[in-house]
Amino acid sequence: MTTPVSIQFTETDLDQIATAEGRVAVVIGAEGRMNPAAARINKLSKGALKRYVESDAFEKLKPGDVAMLGWPVGLAAEGLCVAKLGHRADVETVRKAGAALARAKGTGKLLVLAGNLQRVEELALGVALRAYAFSARKSKPADTQDPVTVMCSGAEAMTAKAAPLLAAAEGVFFTRDLVSEPANFLTTTEFALRLEALRDLGVQVEVLEEDKLAELGMGSLLCVGQGSASPSKVVVMQWQGGAADAAPLALVGKGVVFDTGGISLKPAGGMEDMTMDMGGAGVVAGVMKTLALRKAKANVVGLVGLVENMPSGTATRPGDVVTSMKGDTIEVINTDAEGRLVLADVLWYAQERFNPAGMINLATLTGAIIVGLGHENAGVFSNNDTICNAFLKAAAAEGEGAWRMPLGRAYDDMIKSQIADIKNSGGRPAGSITAAQFLKRFVKDETPWIHLDIAGVASVKAETKYAPKGATGWGVLALNRLVADSYES
Repeated sequence: MTTPVSIQFTETDLDQIATAEGRVAVVIGAEGRMNPAAARINKLSKGALKRYVESDAFEKLKPGDVAMLGWPVGLAAEGLCVAKLGHRADVETVRKAGAALARAKGTGKLLVLAGNLQRVEELALGVALRAYAFSARKSKPADTQDPVTVMCSGAEAMTAKAAPLLAAAEGVFFTRDLVSEPANFLTTTEFALRLEALRDLGVQVEVLEEDKLAELGMGSLLCVGQGSASPSKVVVMQWQGGAADAAPLALVGKGVVFDTGGISLKPAGGMEDMTMDMGGAGVVAGVMKTLALRKAKANVVGLVGLVENMPSGTATRPGDVVTSMKGDTIEVINTDAEGRLVLADVLWYAQERFNPAGMINLATLTGAIIVGLGHENAGVFSNNDTICNAFLKAAAAEGEGAWRMPLGRAYDDMIKSQIADIKNSGGRPAGSITAAQFLKRFVKDETPWIHLDIAGVASVKAETKYAPKGATGWGVLALNRLVADSYES
């Protein structure tokens, strides 16, 4: 796994500034007032910092921006990073500055002089999230990241305060690594093995193999993987940090490790991106790791359906009818609408076994959601305003874009089948909504439920605020906050 950069908090020691190697970062508010650390740097640099702060260049910086002065006189450091950041800046701005510092840092050392900045722990999270690179499949892995040292008052207390946030960064990295892996490495078997390793953190992990899935009646899930040599699996992860009798929150993820479209074969152009079609399962894995690392006082169960959708002589055909665990029959109109077939059985199993207090599924489900929302927001569908609003609040607090979409009987009518109880595709119109309506059929009326279509946000072609281009880890922070705000005892 890609390990987040080591971040250490120490008490402020102005005498160490002159000899610090790598890069030194100082925080200065828009008004240009210097704290003691900045004043020491200004003295060492013979007034260079003051001249910069009084320049038009500093004036043009936006809050949270970072500028770097190369090879500053009087310092051993090769660069001086100046973060324009008021000491009471909000969470988003502080994290933005942390991410900018991570980009400026490269792989070398970084000393951050936090001064009287509030929310130092959020600055550290911004650094940790942005200092990521997936290099496991390169012949020469990326250079090891040198540590980050943050000088602040009350370093011991800050270490404890930052620990849950840095645990979340580890969860995000776990998700990014899984989503970034090519399918010949992250097979269904390998994916299950990586989830089994969570046992070391106290997570209870079970792997349900194909014979057990057949015994349970999961014909919907099994039909997706029957054209592949890789065995289909369901992995169940339980974190029991709350009261013994408290019903858990259930997180359900689509884990299609590669999606060719099956017999309804996708076009060749861009098919290589379908290594990320297990993004929903990746987010569930990252959340479970985060909860275990920070010892969350909540009961949460994560369930992921792991399959590979391949064309072969044994593959499901368009027009086939399969029977779900619920007992409903499904006409398979399009074998490339496979994620909902996987989720249908896992959703039903989660409810039958765990009777959850709430249930949230995540899936890179439809291209239609990208047409509607682009890469800025995940689509949010729900049968319950309370859980939906709680999630939207958590996502907004973490800066993870999410937008509620409609459900309704008219969309349900679009997926009626003449020969079965339901069909798995209603065609192009309202494609993301009819997919959600399909899933809703496998959610009991009494179960508060959210469907998150993350096709547009799980992996992107340009760098984001907190990640280089590629896998983002979207959803780990929001779901972790949702658990903390609504489900912890």
